[in-house]
Amino acid sequence: MERTFVKLVPGFVAINQKTVWQPLVLITVVLVSFVILSSTHASETESAQDVQKGLEIAIAARAADQGFENFTGEMVMTLRNRQGKENKRHMRVKVLEVEGDGNKSIFTFDRPRDVKGTAFLVHSHLDKADDQWLYLPALKRVKRIHSSNRSGSFMGSEFAYEDITTPEVKRYTYKWLRDEPCGELTCTVSEWLPALEGSGYSRLIVWHDTQLWRIWKTEYYDHSNSHLKTMTKGGYKQYLNKYERAEWLKMVNHLTGKSTDLNTSNYQFRTDLNEGHFTKTALQRAR
Repeated sequence: MERTFVKLVPGFVAINQKTVWQPLVLITVVLVSFVILSSTHASETESAQDVQKGLEIAIAARAADQGFENFTGEMVMTLRNRQGKENKRHMRVKVLEVEGDGNKSIFTFDRPRDVKGTAFLVHSHLDKADDQWLYLPALKRVKRIHSSNRSGSFMGSEFAYEDITTPEVKRYTYKWLRDEPCGELTCTVSEWLPALEGSGYSRLIVWHDTQLWRIWKTEYYDHSNSHLKTMTKGGYKQYLNKYERAEWLKMVNHLTGKSTDLNTSNYQFRTDLNEGHFTKTALQRAR
């Protein structure tokens, strides 16, 4: 009769010198594989849901600010260096909604004398870089701001040219991160990744309140993922029973220690503005 050898080895058993998995080990491997696959699937599902939720938040926030037609306002920009020394600039802003495209805006500086007459024109777009022009009265010419330069400083402030625009939905990709208290409100926090080339930022972290979709804070990260700047907003007031506008913004540069405050007052909605007020020719006439 053929002799059968049974040799116990951790995890295996040899029968007639043939090696097979013990049932217990086989079950363990199957269970571990199932857990890993389930965890991966759950993680992918959760990530997809977070991306969808982030997009829905951006769409809701943008929709909440559509239909105002146009507005004007008066601004005071306060530039502050690391030592706290201040330099103030006064300007006016005009904004026009454009059907099927982004908003058009023009900023005109009134004082001090060294910036008087300087004007900045922006034609925002839904899914491509803005068209931007700067009129310099000392040179009496209009300078186009190329998209490769939109991360540069706007008039020496801590706002970049790309910050002076409407946050159109298609220009970012989104991911919801969490909900958390922000003062007396609840804010939803999302990550925005710039979808257009040439941005000075790798990502933005944005706080919206869940009541009226107002932005209260934005963190900006550079391409080394360092926390470059933080913008906070406040003093919101409602116009035309719908449109929320902040009275003040503050941008802090964490790398340089500089900051810029932007205070806006005397909002006027649905004035007699039209497309003719937002051309390069009109830019040179802005006074």
